[in-house]
Amino acid sequence: MTQPIPQSEIQSISQLTQSPDIVQNFRALLERYPGEVVFSTSFSWEDQAISHLIFNEALQIQVFTLDTGRLFPETYSTWSRTLEKYNQPITAFYPNSSTLQQFVAEKGPNSFYESVDNRKQCCFIRKVEPLQRALKNKKVWVTGIRAAHSPNRSDMQQIEWDGANNIVKYHPLLHWTTTEVKAFISDNNIPYNPLHDKGFVSIGCAPCTRAIKPGEDFRAGRWWWEDATKKECGLHVHEENVKM
Repeated sequence: MTQPIPQSEIQSISQLTQSPDIVQNFRALLERYPGEVVFSTSFSWEDQAISHLIFNEALQIQVFTLDTGRLFPETYSTWSRTLEKYNQPITAFYPNSSTLQQFVAEKGPNSFYESVDNRKQCCFIRKVEPLQRALKNKKVWVTGIRAAHSPNRSDMQQIEWDGANNIVKYHPLLHWTTTEVKAFISDNNIPYNPLHDKGFVSIGCAPCTRAIKPGEDFRAGRWWWEDATKKECGLHVHEENVKM
């Protein structure tokens, strides 16, 4: 159930994240909310940059990922190389096995190609429900979202209230350009998904992701068989969000 919007808490978190120094903002959040700040990574360029900031400074922010069971081998390789480089834990959350088993038994392993409803149900089972477990009893959810990721994110702000998950979201790289992100990755020798070098920009599950062509929209490689207005998996839904 959606809880009342905690306006004072949102304002407090907004004030704690005003510094251009992201690590300083993280430290301020941890001082105010020890043990209640989490970061979700899909091992994208952006997420690898944030993981570097967290791990390099040994910050007590729980880093977690959603293992859908349909990720690219390159994504798992990036996950392994990240563990090797930083020697810091990354918690994996998995789909509920009985729910997933029933879904596949009834509709087949690739039913997401057949309808938007099937695809959204698959996303819910493999991503949204595990995310709900990961965010339970937390105060701040750090994400790697950038404004360039999707047309409906162009008016976002760095601090949001996520009404679906009853949590405040902080997007520290929201206004970074792709060039800035890539330079940060290169300058700090951060492991990244090699699919990025093959035209893959937004990388999700293997059956639902393709490389994009020059001039195509950032999200064109995700669920390319669907109408562009439907291209969200449910992890970042903004209808109930309050922006600061």
